[in-house]
Amino acid sequence: MRSDLGHRAMGTTAAHQRGCGQAGDDTPPNLPGHTDHFGNTVPMADTTRTTRTPGVGEPTPRRSFLQHPMGLYYLLIGATLALLGLGLLMVLSASSVLSIKLHGSAYTLAQRQLLFAVIGVTCMIIATRLSVRMWRRLAWPALVIAVGLLIAVLIIGVEVGGQKNWIDLFGPFRLQPSEFAKIALILWSADLLARKQPMLDRWSHLLIPVLPVTGLLLLLVLLEGDVGNTLILAVIACGVLFAAGAPLRLFAVLGVLGVASIAALTLAAPYRMSRFTSWLDPSADRLGDGWQVTQGQFALGTGGWWGVGLGASREKWGSLPEAHTDFIFPVVGEELGLMGTFAVLGLFAVIAFVAFRLVHSAQDPFVRLASAGVGTWIVFQAVINIGAVLSLLPITGVPLPLVSYGGSSLVPLLVSLGMLMSFARSAGATAGGAPIRLTVIPGGAGQRRSRVDS
Repeated sequence: MRSDLGHRAMGTTAAHQRGCGQAGDDTPPNLPGHTDHFGNTVPMADTTRTTRTPGVGEPTPRRSFLQHPMGLYYLLIGATLALLGLGLLMVLSASSVLSIKLHGSAYTLAQRQLLFAVIGVTCMIIATRLSVRMWRRLAWPALVIAVGLLIAVLIIGVEVGGQKNWIDLFGPFRLQPSEFAKIALILWSADLLARKQPMLDRWSHLLIPVLPVTGLLLLLVLLEGDVGNTLILAVIACGVLFAAGAPLRLFAVLGVLGVASIAALTLAAPYRMSRFTSWLDPSADRLGDGWQVTQGQFALGTGGWWGVGLGASREKWGSLPEAHTDFIFPVVGEELGLMGTFAVLGLFAVIAFVAFRLVHSAQDPFVRLASAGVGTWIVFQAVINIGAVLSLLPITGVPLPLVSYGGSSLVPLLVSLGMLMSFARSAGATAGGAPIRLTVIPGGAGQRRSRVDS
């Protein structure tokens, strides 16, 4: 038996020697069991430590999907495309009545959203191919461009719904710079804190210049009148700082300052105060400020378990304001029922799981911090949108990620998710993307493993 194993090892080493050239050209050691150039017999290799691989017909060990090296990558791309596809269907349904009223066709707004989705998916595919080094190189240019756009919107921007946060591009298309500021803040803060990783135990390096630059972005967005995106930017910064190891007492201080600022902003603007009071008691002004929340809850209530059917919503016929943007979730509940809303929540949970799994497993500090920023962004924005629909939170006017109508929100989100996919893809390739080659070393040295690039 031992002799038979030795001859197998001899054949493996002979094949390896033939592929490496002649003696003097880095040839491997002489074949075991043969005579070398000096007439000495080379001893057999000790094969008792060889790793046994399953033979022909033998079952291979099974592993779960999440244990697969590329499991997170496929999970993220599946959840993203599923939410995007569902969003396109719901925009087609929810916007049809308004689209007929404004453009004479039920498909105009849906066609624009499809165009935004094509642009976003193209950018997402490009983003998945970028390396971590390239993402870090984009950090400073992205921040400079975002600050420039936020300043420009204060000068040349147009006012929509009481907020001057849009820049007219051409035709019906507009740009909302605050959406691009989110990914810029994530890239810049993650790159900066990753570079300062050895010094983050000191407050000065942890907070400077992250807090001043974040404060500048918040101020510029507040000047536009956009409180919702201001909150999201603040929470993104907190998510990145938390992943960087900031102490909890810092977030307690920032939380107190944030609540005080929100209270002051609410008291300073009458329309914000009316939103707040209608949130406390929507039935007090059911036909006024409480109308949107009340109709959204009616839509969710009439959907039942399985909904009234795709395209059969009654609230979208003018009863529910912003049915295709901020309040698209009630239309999902009305047409697809409780199961449809659970499906949306489940897909967001999958994206959150992948993002925070990357935070937990990443060795590169930039990957860990950027993943935390993107995960915090998507989860918090979904929470405040759905919370407003359910009257658990005041209305802030932010869209439901990947589902609501709007290219300025959709494209940066898909780029950010493409960045997460690039991280998951790189981690999967490192963990198990290349085959293992076993080489027998004569003289009882066992086996040497060498990874071959695929």
